[in-house]
Amino acid sequence: MSGGAAYTGPSGDLARLSINQETVKQWSLPELAAGCNALGITQVGLWRAPVQSYGVERAARLMRDSGLTVTSLCRGGFFTDAEPGRRAAALDDNRAAIDEAATLGTGTLVLVSGGLPPGDRDIAAARERVADAIATLAPYAADRGVRLAVEALHPMYASDRCVISTLGQALDIAERFPAEQVAVVVDTYHLWWDDLVPAQIVRAGAGGRIASFQVADWVTPLPEGVLLGRGQLGDGCVDLRGFRTQVDATGFDGAVEVEIFSPALWARDGSEVLAEIAERYRRHVL
Repeated sequence: MSGGAAYTGPSGDLARLSINQETVKQWSLPELAAGCNALGITQVGLWRAPVQSYGVERAARLMRDSGLTVTSLCRGGFFTDAEPGRRAAALDDNRAAIDEAATLGTGTLVLVSGGLPPGDRDIAAARERVADAIATLAPYAADRGVRLAVEALHPMYASDRCVISTLGQALDIAERFPAEQVAVVVDTYHLWWDDLVPAQIVRAGAGGRIASFQVADWVTPLPEGVLLGRGQLGDGCVDLRGFRTQVDATGFDGAVEVEIFSPALWARDGSEVLAEIAERYRRHVL
């Protein structure tokens, strides 16, 4: 497949498509902007580390000059440590993330809660520490026009990365706060297995709490483990169009952000990958 020839449909088909920066991690920020422009993609999700390396103000200017809307910034969070010094440092880092999101012009900061601290087995208490941290940060974020988006990760991440494992758990925390301050992420890779997720999507939509909708597929066996094993759209078992239909039925009309962590994709030409994503998005998500 050549880089520029795969997608031939009208650019309107891609109006809601957002490309998460990690999906084409091999590209620099200018390459990402140019590649999106070449295919008529107008939205991107960004990650803090490469944005910081490039320069936050410089990245914001590049996005504006390229006509790109930043749909989300990832990630804040990692709130579960009970030790006061580390907890204070985490809050400070999240305030910096909020400031970065505001500079980039995105209203959504994705939060990954953090796993159990070493030696800790009280997952309920860890979840409460997540809620306590959000209570501290939500007003700060709201003052800067940023909404905090709690993301549930697949249960395989609960020990070391994210004690929030279901959309229901994410909503249980988000609903303690005003919807304009705290919402949730609906990510197909993490939620596809849960038979309660359709009802929880309805619940999230009714409360106006869907801040971000992210798509990736689940392939078996996971080629690089659960962290880096996300599948290209259409390669796995997730009903991507079904998810999109359910989310749309709530009234959500925001971006559909493709977030695929895959060394196999990163090893390929970025233009080829992006063209393939556009084609797969049309075939499996729209």
